[in-house]
Amino acid sequence: MTSQTIALAGSLFSRRRRTYSRRAGFTLVEMLVVLAIIGSIVGLVGPRVLNYLSDSKVKTAEIQMQNLASALDLFYLDAGRYPSTEEGLVALIQRPSGVSSWNGPYLKSTGVPKDPWGHPYSYRSPGQNGGPYDVASNGPDGRAGGLTRGSQAR
Repeated sequence: MTSQTIALAGSLFSRRRRTYSRRAGFTLVEMLVVLAIIGSIVGLVGPRVLNYLSDSKVKTAEIQMQNLASALDLFYLDAGRYPSTEEGLVALIQRPSGVSSWNGPYLKSTGVPKDPWGHPYSYRSPGQNGGPYDVASNGPDGRAGGLTRGSQAR
């Protein structure tokens, strides 16, 4: 190769490099447009996802209360009565004193489950609305008056 060829190749290379260096990145406007699009997507989708999450916790609590109600009904069939408020839901796992025909534990778990928000379920016997018991979750704020599953009056 001659020196002229090398010089010509070098000048072409440096011209290309300058051209590429001007094009090699994103402009501020392009980045702002992308961020605006991502922000609008998150703004539209985010609340729906959070709503589904809270709905799923409520459904989980309702299913757990149904399971507790089924276990209480099994306790009733064996013992002839529902656990007292003092005995509570622990009577579904440990034999209460004075119950001879206890065939438990009536729950598969080793302890009484907590609601999806980490609070214990409350139990009352007899129930407030004439049923033999009420099982309730205090909901996300941990205050009384959340979700309640009462039994039907017998």
